[in-house]
Amino acid sequence: MQFLHTMVRVSDLDASLRFYCDLLGLKEVRRKENEKGRFTLVFLAAPEDEARSAELKAPELELTWNWDPEEYTGGRNFGHLAYRVDDIYALCERLQENGVTINRPPRDGHMAFVRSPDGISIELLQRGEALPPAEPWVSMENTGTW
Repeated sequence: MQFLHTMVRVSDLDASLRFYCDLLGLKEVRRKENEKGRFTLVFLAAPEDEARSAELKAPELELTWNWDPEEYTGGRNFGHLAYRVDDIYALCERLQENGVTINRPPRDGHMAFVRSPDGISIELLQRGEALPPAEPWVSMENTGTW
């Protein structure tokens, strides 16, 4: 058995690509348009996984955009995606500067949660040891749900 990908449905492909690629740093590795089914699939990989994605089939995130408007609520009971990051403070700062709410701040220097434009919960985990506690994160309260 081999894990291939996680699929999330998105309501605005451009907003989702901005979030996942421009802000989180994932890379688009391939795209499939299906006119008959009226949907687009966009496969994303973390930078460290991108190079090995084609040969080893590293885990990918599949964004599914249905061309006909459809309402998605609660991420359809989806739990969360998790990504290991090099500097959790720097990434959270970048996300916050770009209008992303930090739902669970990285008070411990190790873990944070944010949400995608479609309400998918994203867990961010510091690579290696936790960073020393630092402001403004230590004093920041949780916001919303994660």
